[in-house]
Amino acid sequence: MTDTEFTIFLNGGYGVGKSSTLDHVGDLLAKAGRPFSLMDVDWFHRSWPPVDEGNVLIEAQNISAVWANYRSAGPRQLVMCGVISSPDARERYVAAVGQPVRMVRLTADAETTRRRLRGRYSASQVSALEWHLERCDEVAERLAAADLDELVVDTSTLTPYDVAERVVRHFLS
Repeated sequence: MTDTEFTIFLNGGYGVGKSSTLDHVGDLLAKAGRPFSLMDVDWFHRSWPPVDEGNVLIEAQNISAVWANYRSAGPRQLVMCGVISSPDARERYVAAVGQPVRMVRLTADAETTRRRLRGRYSASQVSALEWHLERCDEVAERLAAADLDELVVDTSTLTPYDVAERVVRHFLS
């Protein structure tokens, strides 16, 4: 591993635009001809009943296996999105991908976050919406207090493409 190999992690609370930004980061990397792999960590722990407390261990194993498959195709820039709110959680991701994890925290004001969350869920998903609305402020506060990120971008008035441009410029210029 060289000192230029690292994972970009889009960190942030619910509704700040992590997944939307992730897609645009991929588009920008492709346009630049830079090989990459994208991972939304939510899809690596979604199973029921839980395999372990919060499915965090199985999530790390799943990420590690998928990243190994991507790496077998040659060097690539890994870009992930999710929520990392403690040094221990960050170290779990570092161990899973076997390289440094450099984080950018996306934020948004409360009104924007709630509007985005309401737009995400259908009428049949009221319980999921309520769950996220009840926790979004606490998660945002926990992330801010943890202060694990080298860059913070307020997405309230930016498009996901604009956020992605800032992320790529910060990490890869």
